[in-house]
Amino acid sequence: MFKTLIVILMSSVLVNNYVLSKFLGICPFLGVSKKLDQACGMGLSVTFVMLVATVATWPIQRFVLDKLGLGYLQTIVFILVIAALVQFIEIVLKKYIPSLHKSLGIYLPLITTNCAVLGVTIQNISDGYNFLESMVSSLGCGLGFLLAMVLFAGVRSRIENCNAPKAFKGLPVTLIAASIVSLSFFGFAGIIENLLG
Repeated sequence: MFKTLIVILMSSVLVNNYVLSKFLGICPFLGVSKKLDQACGMGLSVTFVMLVATVATWPIQRFVLDKLGLGYLQTIVFILVIAALVQFIEIVLKKYIPSLHKSLGIYLPLITTNCAVLGVTIQNISDGYNFLESMVSSLGCGLGFLLAMVLFAGVRSRIENCNAPKAFKGLPVTLIAASIVSLSFFGFAGIIENLLG
C-alpha cells in the first residue's frame, strides 16, 4: 500500500504533471511566474485548493452522485464546489494574509476556473482511487504545479536578462522556454516505470 502511494505521489509530481505534461492550468503558469514569491504563493494556493477540493468532491461523487445515479452532473457539481472553496480561500487570505492576497491579484479568482483543479478531482474519480489515494494524488498534483511554477519563475528571471532577438521578446520566448521545460519532464517516465517494476 505504501509503495502504491509513493508511486502515485511521484507520478503526479513528475510524470503526470498537470502543467507540463497535461497542459492544464497554463494561465496562472504563464501569468504569475514572473516573480518567485508570487509563483510560490500561487503554487501553494493551488495545492491547498486541490486538497480541499478533493476532500469535498470525492465523498460527493461516491456517496451522492453515484448512489443517486447522477454521475452525469459531476462536472457541474465539481465546478460549483471548487468555486465556493476558492471564494472562501480568497476571503481568508484577504483577512489574514493581505500581502499574499494583493500579490496574487486577479489570479486568485482564476483558481476558480483553473482547469487543473477540476482535472485533478475528476481524474481521481476516473482512476478509481480510494479517498487516501485521491488525497495523495491531489497532493502530488499540487506539488507538481508548485514545482513547475518555481522552476519556470527561475527560467523567466533568466529570460528577462537575456538579449533575445526582437521577434522573440515577450510572449514568444516565454512560450519557447515553457515548451523546453515541459520536454525535460518527459524523462521522468522511466523512473516511475522502474519503481513499479
